[in-house]
Order: sequence, then C-alpha cells, then structure tokens
Amino acid sequence: MITFENRKSRVILEYTPEFRSNAWILGDLRTSGRVRISRVFRFERNDLIDADRLLGRDAARDFETDDTDLLRFRFARTRDGYHRILGRLFGIRNDVWLQQDAVELERKTFVAERNINIFGRIAKLKEDDSPIVVGDPRKIDGAISAEMFDELLRKFPSSGEMDRYALARVEAVVGEAIQPMKSAREAYERYLDRRVSIVTDTPLEQKVLIEAEIQKYAYLRDLIAQWLREEKDRSEADWQRMVAKIILLLFPKYIAVLESVPVSDVYSDPLRPTTRQIDLCLVDASGALDVIEIKKPSAAAVLGRTLYRDNFVPTRELTGAVIQTEKYLFHLSKWGRKGEQKLTEEFQANLPVGLSIRIANPKGLIIMGRSPQARVIGGRERNHQLDLEVIKRQYANMVDILTYDDLLSRLENVIASLQRRKST
Repeated sequence: MITFENRKSRVILEYTPEFRSNAWILGDLRTSGRVRISRVFRFERNDLIDADRLLGRDAARDFETDDTDLLRFRFARTRDGYHRILGRLFGIRNDVWLQQDAVELERKTFVAERNINIFGRIAKLKEDDSPIVVGDPRKIDGAISAEMFDELLRKFPSSGEMDRYALARVEAVVGEAIQPMKSAREAYERYLDRRVSIVTDTPLEQKVLIEAEIQKYAYLRDLIAQWLREEKDRSEADWQRMVAKIILLLFPKYIAVLESVPVSDVYSDPLRPTTRQIDLCLVDASGALDVIEIKKPSAAAVLGRTLYRDNFVPTRELTGAVIQTEKYLFHLSKWGRKGEQKLTEEFQANLPVGLSIRIANPKGLIIMGRSPQARVIGGRERNHQLDLEVIKRQYANMVDILTYDDLLSRLENVIASLQRRKST
C-alpha cells in the first residue's frame, strides 16, 4: 500500500507491502542501488529514509522485518504552492509540479489500471524537457488545469476497457479468418457508448470532426485491404459476417443490419407458398428496407475471361447474384403491408424505438469480386472497365453492383475529399 505524508516543505512516500515483506526492496537497493515500486516509482538508495541503518545490516535480517513495517522515501519538495517531483522518479526527463491545494496525492494520481505510468504517458506528448505542471494555466503557460487532470484520471481507460480494446485490435488483424468469433470491436464500441461521454460541453470544431471522419474511413480502407490480402482462407460466410460488421460505417445512411430475414414467396409455386431467407438486409433512417448480397472477392469474378463478339460478358456468378437479389426485391414488394408488420415485429429489438420497417421500392446492393485488370487479348490490350460499367448501369434501377476494389476506391475518394475540406 502506498500513502503520502505531507510535511511543511516536502512529501514522503510511505510503502507497506500487501502480500510479502519489504525484503525484495531492500535487496534491490543493496545490490543495484535502484528499485521500482508499482512499476512506476523509481527510487535510488539515497531516496530511502534511514538507508544507512536499513541497508547496512545483514541481508538475512530483512526477512525478519515485520510485514507492516513502513519504508519511507523522499518524494517531493514543496515550494511556491507546488509539490515538485523529480522526473527520474517516473523514468522521464520532465519534472512534475502538482499544485499543492488542488491535486490530492494518492496512488491513483500517478498509477492507472495495470500499473500504467500516467505522467510517463503525458511526457510522450511534450517535445521538450520543461516540467509537466498541473495547476493554474493563467499563472503558468502550458499548465494542465486541476479540473482537466481530474477528468483525465476519471476517464483513463479501465482494465475492462483495455481488455475490450485488445480484443478489438485482435479482431481487426484476424478478421474472423479461421473460425467464427463474436465481434470484439462491436463489443468495444457498445461499451464506449454506455460510458459517460468524455466530450466536454465545449462544441467541437469542424476540423476536429473532419479528422475523426478521416480516421474512421482510413480504418475501414486499411481493414478491407488487409482482408483482401488474406482472402484465400475465408469462406463466403466469413465475408458476409465481416462486411456486415462494418457496413453501417461504410454506408452511413443505414442504421441497422438484419440477418436471416424471412420473405413470403407465393409465386414460385402458387399451390405451395414458401418462406425464403434473405441473408442480409439494411434499414435506413426512415425505416426503408434494402437487400444486400455479399460474395467472396475472387471466387465470384464479375466478368468472363473470354470475349463474346468483342465484348466481355458477366459471369454466371454475377448474373446469378443479380437474379437472386431481384427476386428477393420482387417478393418483398409483393408482400406489402403485411410483410412490413411482420418484419417490424420480428426485428423490433434491432430498431430504434418507434421506427417501423417500410417496404417501398426496395433496392439491392451486391458486393462481390475484384475489378478486372486490363490484359492482352489477340495481340492488343483490352480493358474490362467500360464493359463492367455498362453492365452495372443495366441493373442500376434496382441493383447496385460493387466490387471490393470499388469499395476501396470510394473510401480513398472520401478520405481525399475530407482532407481537402480539413485543409481549407
């Protein structure tokens, strides 16, 4: 246990071990002249009060010391209303000044969850070796106000949040390539949503908001690019799960992703009506329902490799995906009001309170394949891009077709646009 004793002109750190004796501290000071407590406080032999007596005795006697015995270290000098702490006590080049009547001296002032060195992290933000001051900014330039520092301590990541962040980082790298995993990133974002906002009452500047958007889209671009580099080990079901997790960030107009959406089919066999299952549907802010079909990037090539009358034609996979999506849209439209009521009731938990699903001219979105690369055919280079654009426009009234390269290109354009806005 660590406590602080305030004297007239100095502060003493008092340490009492909770689980073992002080012998290890005395041993380190005796052999190396240094010791680290709580992985943050770095003391030298001369910092220990009564060092000659404690370190001059036989080391064997250290273990005879009562576990409740205090070890006392010189910690700070108090002058002009500030506790002045040498930076070497935290392993940094900047001294730390804490306003005497504004900052309470206790362990959590210096050590965060998992023994994180708070002032060590702050020191990384400073470009020089001037003191880190927590006090009145009106009197000392560059000082951190006591209120801001208190907010930092309250909002410093807890152990649980750090666990969730670690899981989110793992998911970003692994991307559910091997086996299904629960969404660690979604869990982390839900956890942040439940926490009290760390945003102050001061309105954010537009530049700050734009930078946040840039970071979001850069993250999505890098994540999709990484998935594409590792796509061979993923099944189509894996791709559906992965894209579903980021689709709301890719297309902000949508507010909900619905999985395994039932739709009534009374036309395929009028004598035996059946229920189809749509893998994924999207709901926009007004409740309108759209269908999204996700295929693997490489296995579902969008254009054939051979020419038909000097034209590239869509592959069987692309044609099949389009027909399947258009049939889903047809059945949804024919289901009408009854379908809206059934889907709203079934997926109420996925929707904001009071929002109902509407089936009003639903559209489809197909994400599949990679954009074809130009190649030499018949002795001359042929570019697929024009043929692909013609095919996309053919279905544009009902279905939007995107390759994974189209996604990356759109993200790059969005980032470039935001960066221009930020600079102006």
